[in-house]
Amino acid sequence: MEDVVVLDRIEAMKDLVDANLEAIIAKQTAIYGQVAEVSGQVVLAGGKRIRPILVMLAYEIAGGEDNEEIMPLALSSEFIHSATLVHDDINDESLTRRGQETIHAKLGQAKGIIAGDWLFSQGFGLGGRYEQSVVEVIAHYCSKLASSEFTQIDHVLDLSTSPEDYLEIVKGKTAGPFAAGCKGAAMVAGASKNECELLFEFGMELGIAFQLVDDLLDIRGDERMGKPRGADVYEGKMTLPIIHALTILHGPQRARLAEILHDFKDSLFDELITLLDFGESLKYSEILISNHLERALSKLDAFADCDAKQLLKHVVHVVQNRHS
Repeated sequence: MEDVVVLDRIEAMKDLVDANLEAIIAKQTAIYGQVAEVSGQVVLAGGKRIRPILVMLAYEIAGGEDNEEIMPLALSSEFIHSATLVHDDINDESLTRRGQETIHAKLGQAKGIIAGDWLFSQGFGLGGRYEQSVVEVIAHYCSKLASSEFTQIDHVLDLSTSPEDYLEIVKGKTAGPFAAGCKGAAMVAGASKNECELLFEFGMELGIAFQLVDDLLDIRGDERMGKPRGADVYEGKMTLPIIHALTILHGPQRARLAEILHDFKDSLFDELITLLDFGESLKYSEILISNHLERALSKLDAFADCDAKQLLKHVVHVVQNRHS
């Protein structure tokens, strides 16, 4: 497929997802009123729709041919993701998301929590339409997501957090839902057990890389993040560049890094970057991103060449290029 055709296909899939989301929000607002309206604003605020697009492409590469069959699962992934954003913003005390005021900042914490719950209910209402085996895959990784959120909170400003601790959190919080969406889609398509597992592994590797990129963008600053630069550092989250630097640096440099993390402010950004560069921690993260994306691509080798395969490769390159 030529690049222009690939981009057109991806854009058409995004438009289809957007149209379906808009229709659901409009219908549910007429029934449930304000909770659907304000929750829907989060869903419709933007984003690349990478999760539903992955679900649709995994279904297609696995032999699925009916968009209507997979669309509820694709939309489910976006509702569940939006629910986690609403609750994360409450936990992180974030005032804006994608340039808009967060629900709890606008309407209070109680309504913010309820709005997140409503989004989860919509996600499970859509995803619950499938066979029990598919629902179990999605439910398991939603539970893992919550478990990883608990663990991440335990590691806030824990300077002894290891790369292994970090990877387990990422597998549950970000990569697991990617992997479950891809596997669930393959199951709906009637793919073999091996194909389902390959697409699960593809989603896991892609999701790990996706989070690693987010970590870099948070430190370097990028308007595509939809939140202020350094939000993770302010919140005391142990992201991989920080963990790596704490492992590599010794003596006065490590002590200074610890001081910066415990009392972070904008004026310390340059010093933080200097320490991370000295430890080659940003470069280390970039190498890991490339490694995980290469592994993701290798999982597609077993599938016959088709449009969906080329489109999935394009999604991999989109993730790669977000940090460059």
